[in-house]
Amino acid sequence: MRVVVAGLGNMGRSHALAYHTHPDVEIVGLVNRSEVDLPDALQGYPRVSTFADGLALKPDLVCIATYSDSHANYAIAAMEAGADVFVEKPLATTADDARRVVAAAMRLGRKLVVGYILRHHPSWQRLIAEARNLGGPYVFRMNLNQQSDGETWKTHKALMQNTSPIVDCGVHYVDVMCQITDAKPVRVSGMGLRLSDELATDMYNYGQLQVWFDDGSVGWYEAGWGPMMSETAFFVKDVVSPNGAVSITDDNKGASDDVDGHTKVGGILVHRPSGDHLIEMQDEPGHQELCDAEALFMINAIKTNADLTRHMDDAVQSLAICLAADESIRSGHPIELGDTQ
Repeated sequence: MRVVVAGLGNMGRSHALAYHTHPDVEIVGLVNRSEVDLPDALQGYPRVSTFADGLALKPDLVCIATYSDSHANYAIAAMEAGADVFVEKPLATTADDARRVVAAAMRLGRKLVVGYILRHHPSWQRLIAEARNLGGPYVFRMNLNQQSDGETWKTHKALMQNTSPIVDCGVHYVDVMCQITDAKPVRVSGMGLRLSDELATDMYNYGQLQVWFDDGSVGWYEAGWGPMMSETAFFVKDVVSPNGAVSITDDNKGASDDVDGHTKVGGILVHRPSGDHLIEMQDEPGHQELCDAEALFMINAIKTNADLTRHMDDAVQSLAICLAADESIRSGHPIELGDTQ
């Protein structure tokens, strides 16, 4: 399977390493607009500076890990060139563009996988299963605030040129909410604030969304980036129902700038009125292992001709919810969702 990886930032390098180690894959090109340092394992692969040059290498699979505003057009161009596509989240920067990408995949018969890394994490799969076992309706309480400085703050500022924190990170956790309740989202509201003069005047680096579902479930998600952010209560993952609660325990959280800490669970506390039960999650996969799992899922989807309709619909739904929250922040009004598919 001939693979091209586009975008060689943190995620792109990890995805490239995942394909490098897979026995059924040949990386035929790495795409990045500028020169970038790569690990030794990736040094020998051809490098090109434009996406068009990458497609000229005639890949069977294109992995897109560029900035968000290029995702939709790059994904469609790759599929029209005959390749299947793995694209990092978010799928696009507008819901219409996300639907356009999915429509292209359906029309062209190509496989499209979106990088929802928590879907491949056994501890998060267990968290979702335990929450569903309690039964709804649910209250979702989730956040991921990152106290960033230096190169990490530089990366965050680059991301915020076109994507807010509650969209970039929020799609993961809103997707978790949607998997647990499996109900239709009906309304979203949001609030946000620009806490730095280093950002564009229309972008905020702190935001919170609230979402209502048609089964009565409600949830909030909070995200903030920057050197001013507090590390007190920066990582909250709670699901509450009439029958109890499921939570990631406090003592298993890494620092806010630790990539592995963003996905690590360590322990899941299941609370019922009859008592508490702590599930210790041993030998959790690290960031690279999760990227390896995503690559394996992508390759297997191609080999088995898997039906990815629900996967694509879910990706559009979680993105539409987060984008509606962004719209609510900018307009000052709640957003009625209607059909987010």
